[in-house]
Amino acid sequence: MSREVVVAELIRGQARQLKMPGLARSFEVLSRKAREDKWNHEDYLKEVLDMELVSRADSAMKNRIQQARFPDLRTLEKFDFTKSDGIDAQQIATLAKGDWITRGHNVIFAGPIGTGKTHLATALGLEACKQLKHVRFWRAADLVQTLIEARDERDLTRLQRRLQQVDLLIVDELGFVPFDRAGGELLFNLLAHRHERRAVLITTNLAFSEWPKVFGGDEKLTTALLDRLAEHATVITTKGKSFRSRRQPDDGDKKK
Repeated sequence: MSREVVVAELIRGQARQLKMPGLARSFEVLSRKAREDKWNHEDYLKEVLDMELVSRADSAMKNRIQQARFPDLRTLEKFDFTKSDGIDAQQIATLAKGDWITRGHNVIFAGPIGTGKTHLATALGLEACKQLKHVRFWRAADLVQTLIEARDERDLTRLQRRLQQVDLLIVDELGFVPFDRAGGELLFNLLAHRHERRAVLITTNLAFSEWPKVFGGDEKLTTALLDRLAEHATVITTKGKSFRSRRQPDDGDKKK
């Protein structure tokens, strides 16, 4: 076994010990390039460390996406703005930069079922993950059920603390399933505590005037929640027919 092979194996072992997978993958290729281009030691070291930093950033991004628990990975590139109604592509591009998340502001997508709300919510969440922000995606009904179960198991404080730590909390499909008063209060407390601290993104098929029926008919609680959410919020109203219904041929097409 040649000296070069032995040294390469030793470097790989040291890279594993130091938890530097980017270095382990790149040092041989960069060594050949350094010899061919006559780099000095400092240039070679910089290039190897750059590759390690890129590797760590990529790994961190993948971890953020996994922790977010998106139901599907829907990107902005796959959203058809030409077929959407009420959605400004430039406004979405601005939101994708994530400044509103840093400031602890909110976004609300409101409109009929199937008009792209969940797609856009997921896509903005993915962009936040790429920026190494902590994101958590929940369907509203699942979130409330989890809060109730944690309360019953006397684990609510720990769950609330964990949820408060995420930079962006996405609550999808608010309004599909109404909550009882207890569930509504738990969700209210969670969102109210994030007010001006951490960002929230909500998708809903209901007009704001219909929100009380989701929160057990408690108009005072609902009004208080809306006041907090809307204070620093971008509200985007989606319109038109469901994307899914548009893809279905009408009776005339079926006959052709």
